[in-house]
Amino acid sequence: MSKLDEKVGKYIEDVRSKVGEDTPDVDLIRKIAKSAGPGIYNADAETVSSSSESEIETVKKNFVMKKLGITDEGKASEAVNQVLEKYGKSNRNKYRVVVYYLLTKHFKKESLFD
Repeated sequence: MSKLDEKVGKYIEDVRSKVGEDTPDVDLIRKIAKSAGPGIYNADAETVSSSSESEIETVKKNFVMKKLGITDEGKASEAVNQVLEKYGKSNRNKYRVVVYYLLTKHFKKESLFD
């Protein structure tokens, strides 16, 4: 099993156990993990700190607005907050790939990863 496969397995498990999605889109998770690059192998870069305002701002600006193309900053902020709430505010380790996956699904932008 490759390192990417191990990571994807972890992300799938998180989506199932912490988000409550019984049948996550494994293909989409894998594509997002690949697009995230080598950062997923760095413990600090792999997670999103929901208590850090600058971290949330980075997710909003770099992923939601740049990658997904959402131009309304209010909608972007609201979506990030909803996704973090869904993932569980008390859950300390929020994987960046899972957050990106949930945001991609939220905005129905799965086609960007085809």
